Amino acid sequence: MKDQTNSKLIIESLRQRAIQHAELGMYWKIPRSYYWNQLPIETQAMMIEAFYEITKDVKSCDQMKLWLLKNKQTQHWGTTKATSLAVYAILQYATDWTNESQETKISLNNQVLVPKDQLAGSLYFKEKFESSQVKKEFSKIKAVNPNPHASWGAAYVQYWQDLDQIKDDYGSGLSISQELYKKVIIDQKEKLIPIKGKEKLSKGDLVTVRCVIKSDRPMEYVHLKMMRASGLELIGQLSGYEWKSGLGYYKSPGDLSTDFFISFLPAGTFVFEYDLRAAFTGSFSNGVSTIQCMYAPEFNANSKGIVLNID
Repeated sequence: MKDQTNSKLIIESLRQRAIQHAELGMYWKIPRSYYWNQLPIETQAMMIEAFYEITKDVKSCDQMKLWLLKNKQTQHWGTTKATSLAVYAILQYATDWTNESQETKISLNNQVLVPKDQLAGSLYFKEKFESSQVKKEFSKIKAVNPNPHASWGAAYVQYWQDLDQIKDDYGSGLSISQELYKKVIIDQKEKLIPIKGKEKLSKGDLVTVRCVIKSDRPMEYVHLKMMRASGLELIGQLSGYEWKSGLGYYKSPGDLSTDFFISFLPAGTFVFEYDLRAAFTGSFSNGVSTIQCMYAPEFNANSKGIVLNID
């Protein structure tokens, strides 16, 4: 309608209400729904077009394009409409990211890694070190990206460790913590007493497992594995789909652990709980709980190991 004055006022209002995140870029909180005006990918693509066509705000558009890429990192664009609009917005507006494809320089203790066996058609490469090659100085990792667009990677160490010696560990995006409680009846009310240190249980005691998960962004295809001590037995042994505290998941109990398959994990804090019964005497390792986004495996975390004593 060529109403430039009101158009610029609307864009400025949208800019002021946008969320600015150093890693995720610029975006808005949009309820997840199937209504046409509540589709986050299509809406973000339209916002990029609006900002560029009305105000030529290249910086904001690049930040919104970054959000699209980071969204694709952990989620599945389920429709061809969403994918085509997002790809068009990334290629058409603001900075042309396709012309800049210089290699990101990664160095370990000031020694630059030379890419080997680079994947054809991309800048992806992987470098692996055996245990005899790993040095203490490798903890000093530096990455320099000469391109105007984002690039990302991951560094990790794999090693063997006793389960009860494992400590809480979390990286970008996900964190997890697990605690055990003894469930008792006091004054006709259920009470949860934390099991810490070398406190002992007795055969027949009820044990509540509480696992707290925090996610700073929405993720799809998330797997949660909660191990348990061999001296504990499940009370509810049936698998099936459950809906609790605003989160839907498929629960699958097993001999060693209970697996939770979460199709969609929103940003926020969520609590998983289930009951066990002390069935055998002895000292047991309760294992750890692990969570991982199967769509982006670099997003993962694990809880600390716990020792359990049953009289």
